[in-house]
Amino acid sequence: MSTLSVDLNCDLGESFGAWTLGQDAAILPFVTSANIACGFHAGDPTVMKQTVRAALSHHVALGVHPGLPDLVGFGRRTMDISAEEAFDMVVYQLGALAAVVRAEGGQLHHLKPHGALYNMAATNPALAEAIAEAVYRTQPELVLYGLANSELTKAGEKRGLRTAHEVFADRTYQANGTLTPRRQPDALITDADAALTQVLGMVQHGRVRTQQGPEVAIRADTICLHGDGAHALEFAQRLRSALREAGVRVQADFVARR
Repeated sequence: MSTLSVDLNCDLGESFGAWTLGQDAAILPFVTSANIACGFHAGDPTVMKQTVRAALSHHVALGVHPGLPDLVGFGRRTMDISAEEAFDMVVYQLGALAAVVRAEGGQLHHLKPHGALYNMAATNPALAEAIAEAVYRTQPELVLYGLANSELTKAGEKRGLRTAHEVFADRTYQANGTLTPRRQPDALITDADAALTQVLGMVQHGRVRTQQGPEVAIRADTICLHGDGAHALEFAQRLRSALREAGVRVQADFVARR
């Protein structure tokens, strides 16, 4: 019998200048891959370097986390951008982090869009294809992380990239498989037990209950853990324990789909 395996990723490097956000140092021992902000929605060159160093010290896989150019809105506000602009933004940010990673002696593992760019690409084929093309034409060996069963993972697979279908522990789902928008009621799951139940259901059974009631099929290659929550560290510890007790191996070198 094959052993279930899943990656646990976290958005990191989101501090900027004099402002500190998140619990990066505390979270790193519990995750297997890190999505590092590249300066558009958060982060700066020094924070990028420090985050890469810290992730390497914990043997955590390094990922590019490109976002929209919106520091004030933390990249979570939708912008009307073209496919060409999406391509250019991703290439620019990927190049910046790739240089930092090379300078620190590391190697990039994946790319995961941030915030509104991520959600836009999940439903917009043109944006999804532009992001996949940006990865393909710069570092095609990277794994493209995207919302499970979304336009982004479809675009990556169509382009011949390895893809990781991502699920969320602390977000609720709609009947079409998308995440409930943050501005809607009950978008976030604040009860840790409920979040753990949702994760195990997705990983072990490939199903998730939606806000409309019925369950939908979902592929769980990687789980997103938000590191900026008040109880993020405690939840990360509980999540690792729950997966271990369920016999699920947590690792970044999962079998990604090509």
